[in-house]
Amino acid sequence: MVHYIVLTLLGLATGICALPNIRSRDQSETRLQFTSDGTFQLSIFEDLHYGEAEDTTWGPIQDVESTAVINTILDNENPDLVILNGDLITGDNTFLANATDYIDEIVAPLVERQLLWASTYGNHDSDYNLSRSAILEREQSYSNSLTQSMVTGKLAGVSNYYLPVYPSNSSATTPALIIWFFDSRGGNYFQELENGSEVVEWFTQTNADLTEQYGKVIPSIAFYHIPVNAMLAFQNQGVDAHSEPGINADVPLDQQGEASGQGELPGMNLTGNGLNLCFGRHTGYGGYGSWTRGSRQILLDETTLATEIATWIRLEDGSVSGQVSLNSTYGEDRYPAVATTYT
Repeated sequence: MVHYIVLTLLGLATGICALPNIRSRDQSETRLQFTSDGTFQLSIFEDLHYGEAEDTTWGPIQDVESTAVINTILDNENPDLVILNGDLITGDNTFLANATDYIDEIVAPLVERQLLWASTYGNHDSDYNLSRSAILEREQSYSNSLTQSMVTGKLAGVSNYYLPVYPSNSSATTPALIIWFFDSRGGNYFQELENGSEVVEWFTQTNADLTEQYGKVIPSIAFYHIPVNAMLAFQNQGVDAHSEPGINADVPLDQQGEASGQGELPGMNLTGNGLNLCFGRHTGYGGYGSWTRGSRQILLDETTLATEIATWIRLEDGSVSGQVSLNSTYGEDRYPAVATTYT
């Protein structure tokens, strides 16, 4: 069975920073590839929300705390690719003069460790003083950034693209995995929009082209920030703490577009119609909620990629929560319930 895993979430954060060692980006030099032991690990940071309330005392302190969370996660994990999955910056709180400077603060721990990253943009990543295109430009000034924009159109958003990941065999020309990224849009410019037809058409055609080019359907993972409408069914029916472990403690907000609701919901995995739908974990100290911060981890093995994927939440105290195997019996397998903890 081909795996499509969808990861979503929301949150908030804060900060300011000087420019650290920006280099021009040359993506042609970068080839994502499974390691020699046949694995590929992703670390997902959600809802960082840097730049929140920067004109207060507590706002910049939140950014420092968020950076500490990132550092702790990366001290305990060894990802091959970091995903910055939306709401990197609280755009509605930033000033035009320094809005994109927060990108430098966010990625400093990644640059220090020479890690690659790729981003999606969430509903808070644009506002009067901050545009998604400005964030992308700042990101692409780093050679470590793989964030792209492949879809044109005024209403498409910016961070719609895909990245191929190749097998451990260095000579392989067919990807083992496709990672898709979708822009959730949002901010004042994108309010009250219907589905982005340009993005739907691009994905449908590009996916078909890749299948034709390589002669098979390649296993895929998709990342976006706002939960999809499919999450609504699980919201209505509830989740089993032992078969779908996670903290189901968030009070959902009203639907926004196709979202089932938004909030700094801690990690949880759901299965529906052959898709594994996973929430990430609120990483940053901005936004609402005081659940223990953390980061979803995904470990892929090229020998079992189409049938099984390991995932867990690494918490800011270094512990692991909600470790499960996304396989044919997920939803039937029993796991320990995840404790609700706070910081």
